[in-house]
Amino acid sequence: MFLNSTNQTSMEYFIIKGIADVPELQAPIFLLVLLIYLITVCGNGTIFLLICVDRHLQTPMYFFLANLSIVDFSSTTITLHKVLLTFITGDNTVSYLACIIQMYIFASLIGHELLILAAMSYDRYVAICNPLRYHVIMDHKLCGLLCSCCYLVGCAQVLAPTVIFSGFSCFTSNEVNHFFCDIIPLIKIICNDTSVLEMVVFIQGLFIITLLPFVLTLIPYGFIISAMMKIHSRKGKQKAFYTCSSHLTVVSLLYVTFICQYLTPNSYGSLNSKKLFSLFNTAAVPVLNPLIYSLKNRDVKSAIRRRLDFCKSVS
Repeated sequence: MFLNSTNQTSMEYFIIKGIADVPELQAPIFLLVLLIYLITVCGNGTIFLLICVDRHLQTPMYFFLANLSIVDFSSTTITLHKVLLTFITGDNTVSYLACIIQMYIFASLIGHELLILAAMSYDRYVAICNPLRYHVIMDHKLCGLLCSCCYLVGCAQVLAPTVIFSGFSCFTSNEVNHFFCDIIPLIKIICNDTSVLEMVVFIQGLFIITLLPFVLTLIPYGFIISAMMKIHSRKGKQKAFYTCSSHLTVVSLLYVTFICQYLTPNSYGSLNSKKLFSLFNTAAVPVLNPLIYSLKNRDVKSAIRRRLDFCKSVS
């Protein structure tokens, strides 16, 4: 329960309002979210298992892609599980501590994903600009170090806003106008002055989560474009572009949705208008990532065919 004192609330639990308040839409939303979640699990699970079992895919690029699949699966699970559980159990409450944990994990996963994409851009730079030394430079030690740094930075960069938020003890309401515990809808129901928290969240979102990974992604592509300009044959340029096309598609998709969701001028305005971007960012993007990499990648399609042929031969 929660305690009222002069319209201020000391919170023990929050009520998650969900994607839509209309009762007639609950069943269609549940089926849509369930479908998206199953596709995400199957798509990212298939990519991850293929990379683990197929020796042709056990290269640095697919090592990073396997980590990206783990992040996509985790971010979808941490955000959509409550939508599914609410429909099944009818319980749309979440404890104060669980809400903070969900907020922290989701924000850190965003950092993980953008930094892993930055590491993948460096991998593409080495593959195009230093192809003969690719396996020497991108060895297991460097790949492990890059991924470890991505996870460590992703976890560290959300500590400050999480600690500041946990210092607030009163709220104007216990209803969170969202389908999971995200920082912006939680800020809206704090009854104290949140200007410091909003500034920290904005700086963290703009510089640490967005600008740092974006610059780290952009620099290798500057060298890649320079190298591509020196390639005289049209076929060589097409091959170089094809090497980066899947990665560029995923990077563009993720940054556009993230900026629309968090860094537009009305980010702290209408929360209902942000739910669509949030749903797309947390559900549709993890669904599209494995599709983009499988449909645009000959190695992945070849690995799928090899696994299917193996299963047929065994049966």
